[in-house]
Amino acid sequence: MTQQAGPGADWWRGCVIYQVYPRSFQDSTGDGSGDLAGIVRRLPHIASLGVDAVWLSPFFKSPMADMGYDVSDYCAVDPMFGTLADFDAMISEAHRLGLKIIIDQVLSHSSDKHPWFVESRASRDNPKADWYVWAQPKPDGTAPNNWLSIFGGPGWEWDSTRRQYYQHNFLASQPDLNFHNPAVQDALLETVRFWLDRGVDGFRLDTVNFYVHDKWLRDNPPLPKSVAGENEEANPYEYQDHLFDKTRPENIAFLERFRALLDEYGNRSSVGEVGDGERSLQTVAAYTSGGDKLHMCYTFDLLGPKFSAAHVHKCIADFEAAVTDGWVCWAFSNHDVIRHVTRWTRPGGDPEAVAKFSIALLACLRGSICIYQGEELGLEEAEIAFEDLRDPYGIRFWPGYKGRDGCRTPMVWEAQAEQGGFSDGKPWLPISATHRAFAVDRQQLNAESVLARYRSVLDARRVHPALIHGSITLLDTGDDTLAFVREEGAERLLCVFNFSEKAAAWPLPAWLGGVSPVPFPGAAGEVEKDRITLAPLDYFIGRFV
Repeated sequence: MTQQAGPGADWWRGCVIYQVYPRSFQDSTGDGSGDLAGIVRRLPHIASLGVDAVWLSPFFKSPMADMGYDVSDYCAVDPMFGTLADFDAMISEAHRLGLKIIIDQVLSHSSDKHPWFVESRASRDNPKADWYVWAQPKPDGTAPNNWLSIFGGPGWEWDSTRRQYYQHNFLASQPDLNFHNPAVQDALLETVRFWLDRGVDGFRLDTVNFYVHDKWLRDNPPLPKSVAGENEEANPYEYQDHLFDKTRPENIAFLERFRALLDEYGNRSSVGEVGDGERSLQTVAAYTSGGDKLHMCYTFDLLGPKFSAAHVHKCIADFEAAVTDGWVCWAFSNHDVIRHVTRWTRPGGDPEAVAKFSIALLACLRGSICIYQGEELGLEEAEIAFEDLRDPYGIRFWPGYKGRDGCRTPMVWEAQAEQGGFSDGKPWLPISATHRAFAVDRQQLNAESVLARYRSVLDARRVHPALIHGSITLLDTGDDTLAFVREEGAERLLCVFNFSEKAAAWPLPAWLGGVSPVPFPGAAGEVEKDRITLAPLDYFIGRFV
């Protein structure tokens, strides 16, 4: 067992996480795909941001049907990314730089090339016959129920050998594991132990509420808006109320087993991805309560197109009301959504101003925070031609939905290098021509760049305990202004953000008392008598006097 040195068991509470999408971060071999050795080369850049941990999207052995989220060996590095020795070297260098390593665990499903599934589909009576979700067809040969795949079409695939259907929430090549079988849980937990023994500091659990299915295979009901004929989603998956194909109560017991394993090693952490529609916060509350399940979760609340003070106020208020003893990890961008600078910049607006405003807001929210690679450069969503798409989700739903490749294009390190400094070969996704102007080497020379702002804001956050661990109290505001108080011990900070394209003046409630500004990068708001005045996309951080 490896006991990792470093901060105490609560290092994850209020930490800053940097997400790396390995295939698009740095190529060290010239094959056009990023790898673990490339990550090692760029770890100093990550450390220079002032983050605490690095989350790696999957690097496991995989056929890459879903870009690594279809795992064929949970305990091996895919040759595309290197070797286990490369992984160990990355862990060692990250720890030397003071960075924790969090890896993506994809436990709800495997690849259909995984030996477990190969054996399971071979017959109905082999030792792994019930390791996946198999079911008889209806008398007319159709699928067992109405469950759908997120990636389009039925959530069931016919297998001609077993003459049964198997369930898949995503691609047909990603069969769902059967968590009702204790042997499956045992085997998955052993793969977690494998990486704990190699020194990883935590796990990001992909689709954590998808693990367990309804054992009676009951149909999902339609959503009320679907019944009313008002549903206009591009994906029919969004027409159902997913009561039975995910978020089943039996999942709690597995999460308790998972947490017990992490606790054996000390100072480890976990963050779960919860996608559960209107019930997401209730699910987060259930999965993070009691200190015996997940350490924290994140939802998609701030990963959508809404950009307003009212929306962020509601997200915070709803979380604080629903999750009384859990913890949240806030993010604005990741590998599955359009980059937030694109989502949130209004027509004719300034993307750089949105980028700088966003990191200040993220840094002041109560919770841990996650930054997606390229976000620190202010990158916008890249335009990808259909013939260059690699994402099966985008290919399936084009052109109504263009997929996720636009946020997965390679990092730009050098503005003048042929492939932006990412690779000496042809990249697996094209380098965005518009991204070159935002390359790291160019922003390093500019004290007013988005990169400089990210570094200075995260530096400022570290000196304010109230922003890392403190409570949050939302205040009533008007127009498009968000205001809240963060408090920890003797430190009380007032945070005010103007989301509007117009100047704003927020009257200070008399009961708050006096307030004076504290040095905080980019905060140009001022105290004028009994009000805070803010320019468009401006903010104010102050201490009560």
